[in-house]
Amino acid sequence: MTSIDELIKREVNPFDLINTKVGNFWGESQDSTQTVESIHQEAINEIDDLLNLVANDYRTRTALLVGDSGSGKSYLLGRLKRTLNSKAFFTYISPWADNDYAWRHVLRQTVDSLIQIPEGQQESQLILWLKGLSAFTKRSLKQRIFNDNFWQVLYSDRKKFITHLKNTYKKEGIYNSEIFFGVLHDLIDPELYPLACEWLRGDNLSEESMQALHVKQCIDSEDAAKNILENFGKIATDTQPIVLCFDQVETLPNWSLNPQVLFNINTTFHNDNLKGFLIIISVVKDPWNQIVKRIAQSDKARIERQVNLKPISLDQAEALWRYYLKPLHNRADNLPKSPIFPLSRQILEQNFPGGKTHARTSINLGSIKYREYKLSLPSIVAGLSGATKKGGGESITTGKITEKERFYAEFKLIWQKEYRKTQTKIAKISLLGATDLIQMLMFALDALQIQGIKPKLLTGTYASYSLSYQAPGKRERIGIIWTEDSNMNSFFNIMNACQKVVHNNLCSSLYLIRISSVGNSKLVGNKLYQQIFQNSKNIHIKPSLGAVQLLATYRSLVNSAQSQELVVGGKTISYSELKTLVSETSILHDCTLLQNLNLLPQQKVDVDFKPAKDFLLNVVKTQSFMGVPTLIKQASEQFSPEINDVKIEQLIKELIQENQVKIFNPKDKIQEQLICLVA
Repeated sequence: MTSIDELIKREVNPFDLINTKVGNFWGESQDSTQTVESIHQEAINEIDDLLNLVANDYRTRTALLVGDSGSGKSYLLGRLKRTLNSKAFFTYISPWADNDYAWRHVLRQTVDSLIQIPEGQQESQLILWLKGLSAFTKRSLKQRIFNDNFWQVLYSDRKKFITHLKNTYKKEGIYNSEIFFGVLHDLIDPELYPLACEWLRGDNLSEESMQALHVKQCIDSEDAAKNILENFGKIATDTQPIVLCFDQVETLPNWSLNPQVLFNINTTFHNDNLKGFLIIISVVKDPWNQIVKRIAQSDKARIERQVNLKPISLDQAEALWRYYLKPLHNRADNLPKSPIFPLSRQILEQNFPGGKTHARTSINLGSIKYREYKLSLPSIVAGLSGATKKGGGESITTGKITEKERFYAEFKLIWQKEYRKTQTKIAKISLLGATDLIQMLMFALDALQIQGIKPKLLTGTYASYSLSYQAPGKRERIGIIWTEDSNMNSFFNIMNACQKVVHNNLCSSLYLIRISSVGNSKLVGNKLYQQIFQNSKNIHIKPSLGAVQLLATYRSLVNSAQSQELVVGGKTISYSELKTLVSETSILHDCTLLQNLNLLPQQKVDVDFKPAKDFLLNVVKTQSFMGVPTLIKQASEQFSPEINDVKIEQLIKELIQENQVKIFNPKDKIQEQLICLVA
């Protein structure tokens, strides 16, 4: 017989399993408030109405999604995508790193989202969008009668494909129509599809890749990026709209002083014939109220609807609790009398006397009260040794752990989970633009308390690829250039800019961070590279993918902290508090790139599954005690397929041998064993 109390002892706090750090809804597994349909249903209906209007007349519209911190804005974007993806193509636009690259960032992230495959579909949004164009869906009677192989002819003949689209859309004024339609054709070829996507997203391709696509230049300017986005709208008047979801906009560069860049982009979509878009701008209420007066009235007029996320009722908060506790209740031999046991409605009424709260606040409260109940069970004695429960027999004893230690453990778990997601999303360094790479590095330098960090060491086109800082404990300035552009003309121009830095003595030493090729010895760019970085005080570092993923993980947490979405231990963490956490937990010390820059001591290569071992210990710290099978399952879900259950059991044994954890009832079957901290 398994009672509800026995399950509570064994299982993880269900509220701790909720992902409090939300980001890109493509690839995110979200425990979201759509489980209670009434939550924010009015907001969903408002946005659905706007989307229907765009679908009917293809005129671009904008919704401003405003809510308090913790009201569920990012979750709502994910819910909208899941609910409405059958009638629109959804894209997620994260904050850009440099205002000079705003349009290029929007294009890159639009294409990155369009290449995702929606639930229930076999093909990407981009291919579905292409097949839905009127050039392919609306055929004349003559075409239907005399050309039964219409599709096959167009797909197999690149020239006919381009000509057909040029004739169909000749009145639309397509930007670089020959090149654009040619790249659309290359999307159909499985071998060229990845290259065509890279060109559309604005990657600086190698000469060989451009030759394969029959193009002579890449999308290398803000105007070009805007024009390509405009092309998407001009030819898509009969297919589904594209929804652009701008999230965490509070973290945009100079947002508090100059939010105008974002709203200039929004107005351009309205004024410059960028048809068929629904733009959703998600913003925290307080920052919005602080900057709204700085936005031009003409730009405000381009926001058709402000959608306000309201607090939820106690009935809705109780429904959330019921949802997260239901799987636990279903496993008990006898269902508890209350569907929210071990919690109660009285807890909500005492903590929210006004009858209103936010989803995140109610979830945090549920986690705290659930843990309090778990530790109050009659057979539990926390921090005491040799205690006995009433009726005789030894009670479960857990080691003492301070709230600070628990807080650190929870942060490390959040970090590891975010890192695993980053590993999935960033499979190669070139997926990130140079401005993003530099911004990631700047955030890491700031976390390490490096002084005198300044962007744009280089001048000219590639200024945003660089930074400089003061060497720790010295008066010297260190320069860094990070570029993964595979185009050798671009590489030459960057090396030329580096040479000017060296000649003008703008820094004591210069680092080039680059994993991509530097070209062969016959190229002028390579010769400049040899002069600057070979046999000199200037150094070329080849970054590892793991190091970049670590930096990207931290940048993601920074964005969440700056937009008031990062929650640790039930507390919303500010950017300054995040930096303190990173410093105190040494979470970045495994980053080989920072080590190669001599900013951190070299670490030995991890060969003993330390991340998994740390994960196991941190889970026990946050839960106080739990079932051994549950702990194994948690680790397996986190580290599969790299580590199997046998290895996880071995790591648990190592923690026991190190006297960090213990099995309370080692003679019982493993299915019934409980693990806790050593008292």
